[in-house]
Amino acid sequence: MGYVFGIIIFVLDVWAIASVINTNVSLGTKILWIALIAILPVVGLIIWYFMGPKANYG
Repeated sequence: MGYVFGIIIFVLDVWAIASVINTNVSLGTKILWIALIAILPVVGLIIWYFMGPKANYG
């Protein structure tokens, strides 16, 4: 059952990275956030959720 947790974290990380890409922040900021989320999947996701740039849909 441990793989289910891994899949959930992976899906949430992909969603967070897609959200960062769809923001209006600078390219450098996007790269830093994407690197943080990719290198520290769980911690990076939590930090992004509370402090990161959010997507501008619509």
